[in-house]
Amino acid sequence: MTTTLTDPIAPGAATRAVGAPSGQRRPRPTAGSLAARYRRQSTRRGLRHTLLTIAAWSIVAGSVALFLADGGMRQFGTLGDAVTSLGIIAGLIATALMCLMLLLTARVPVIDQTLGQDRATSLHATIGRGMVFGLLAHGILLLLGYSFSGKITPITTFAGLWADSTDFRWAVGATALLGVVGISSMVAVRRKYPYEAWFAIHLTTYAAIIASLPHQFSMSGLFAEGKLERTFWIALWLVTAGAMLAFRIILPIISTLTHRLTVTSVVPVGPDAVSIEVRGRKLDTLGATGGQWLNWRFLTPSLVLQPHPFSLSAAPTDTTMRITVRDLGAGTARLQHLKPGTKVAVEGPYGLFSDAARTREHVLLVGAGIGIAPIRALLEATDFAPGNAVVVLRASTPEELYFVDEVRDLCAHRGAALHLLVGPRAWDTWVSTSYAGARLTDFGPWVRDADVFVCGPNPWMDAVLADAEACGIPRSQVHDERFTW
Repeated sequence: MTTTLTDPIAPGAATRAVGAPSGQRRPRPTAGSLAARYRRQSTRRGLRHTLLTIAAWSIVAGSVALFLADGGMRQFGTLGDAVTSLGIIAGLIATALMCLMLLLTARVPVIDQTLGQDRATSLHATIGRGMVFGLLAHGILLLLGYSFSGKITPITTFAGLWADSTDFRWAVGATALLGVVGISSMVAVRRKYPYEAWFAIHLTTYAAIIASLPHQFSMSGLFAEGKLERTFWIALWLVTAGAMLAFRIILPIISTLTHRLTVTSVVPVGPDAVSIEVRGRKLDTLGATGGQWLNWRFLTPSLVLQPHPFSLSAAPTDTTMRITVRDLGAGTARLQHLKPGTKVAVEGPYGLFSDAARTREHVLLVGAGIGIAPIRALLEATDFAPGNAVVVLRASTPEELYFVDEVRDLCAHRGAALHLLVGPRAWDTWVSTSYAGARLTDFGPWVRDADVFVCGPNPWMDAVLADAEACGIPRSQVHDERFTW
């Protein structure tokens, strides 16, 4: 199989292949208007990022500052007091990180629209590891501090606390549970068991957090009634719990009941993939756009407990949405045989793999395999002037060029260049062997000043991102979204 490098497609009239849901046509924008619009959009997103960063650091710093202001500065007179105070500070920082960790996965709109869910999830994992180490430091330092002050061994101190305080026993159990969750999140460990097992283990995080709360209020005077620290922590926990409840439970239920989604067709689009079209009402109020993803839960006995994060493979209309699913395992294999009429629960939309991430007037869309599906939807939804967009599709075989006819029609209508790279992938690169040595900058003279959207298998995306860096494309202009757990 050889690589096909097509010439730019000239504008034409067709916009969709037969059977794809139709959307509204937009007037073609001018390059100047897009440059100003995306510059403003990027500035607003950068401002939100700065404010969120300041807020996060303020929560951590505020928890420590309140302790130090309320007599904590005086509690360093002896070795035992100093070590105990350091243990308290470690615990306060770990607890603040715990709240931030939960907020990052609460799918709060402002966080999603600023970071994107994959970046938020990655930051959640990083903060989670820091939280676990902070809790361990908290426990060890407190035991050492109490031991130094009481001139007894840490084992004796631990045994006394265990015997005297139920809340202490709950706290020890909570720390152990959080440690298990932390270990299960390591890549090398979680690859050994299925997603459902990992998800079940992670549900214990909430039990561990609840178990850890009582000792914070009962085993020290830090959170005594009338103290500012008590108000601070109660408010922080209420905000965190409220965000989790609102955006992870209540809003998805409201969305599902409002839009009443039902599977209308399941159409093969290749030897191992199907497009699933769903119909509902008031989908314009859902706010979804091409390139974004939603959590789909198909309400059959075998699938109801399995949420699936799938990107839209076409821009949604007021009444329809479409996703495309490749058979990659037991869960996705069952989706190949969905029946029309199946009810659907939905969460979202989520993610920044959309026009909302644009910073420049030029755009390069690069997709491989089933990653072509969100690229196709983004091509339809994002704005560019004719001649200011390039689409590159990569596949090992022609059968894996999903939606190539639809992409070709969209490129022809909107004035985008299309390049098809088909054949075995060259080692340690993202292009085909017969086109080894090609760089992203070979596909457009303006690529270094363009937004680059990349979607496909993770190792292949890593190669594209490495090429983007080598070509001097700023990381802020490169957009990718991953669904690894």
